[in-house]
Amino acid sequence: MNSLPKNTPKESDRELLIAVASGNRRALEALYLAYHRRLARFLSRFTPAYENVEEIINDTFMVVWRSAKDFRNASQVSTWIIGIAYRTALKSLRRQKNHASNANLDNYPEQTFDPTSAAEMHDWLKHGLNRLPTEQRLTLELAYHMGHSLEEIAVITECPVGTVKARMFHAREKLRQYLPGLGGST
Repeated sequence: MNSLPKNTPKESDRELLIAVASGNRRALEALYLAYHRRLARFLSRFTPAYENVEEIINDTFMVVWRSAKDFRNASQVSTWIIGIAYRTALKSLRRQKNHASNANLDNYPEQTFDPTSAAEMHDWLKHGLNRLPTEQRLTLELAYHMGHSLEEIAVITECPVGTVKARMFHAREKLRQYLPGLGGST
């Protein structure tokens, strides 16, 4: 293989994906290493098990390997890969019957702490996010934790921008309902 590209990350990702499409395993390894940490951070926000995160990442790159030749340059490579991870995660979570998003709200005990410290606030918000339906939670994660625009989220989730906006609206409304109860004020 020729030396890996030294261009901007976007150009480098495109060149690596072209090499993957031609069957270059080293290019796939380079993409894997470039995206592993980012995907692990994203996926760990909605599935607590490290093994699940790793399985989803591996499944994601299996799809990248098989589908690289089908990439149409309609988006950035990063958006395409995150979209694959998103859809792979949704499939995985649907297979898991005991996932937190399927739990009944009555199963959560009422919390009595005052979320004033940063750690408590983070934990408080995490519990609220875990109560959201998967699509709504992932939409918020893509927007607020990963910094994607509405248009990028629409590409990643393969749905219209209006659906992304609706998911964000409903997620925020549910968080407004959940968070006071989690914080001990009803």
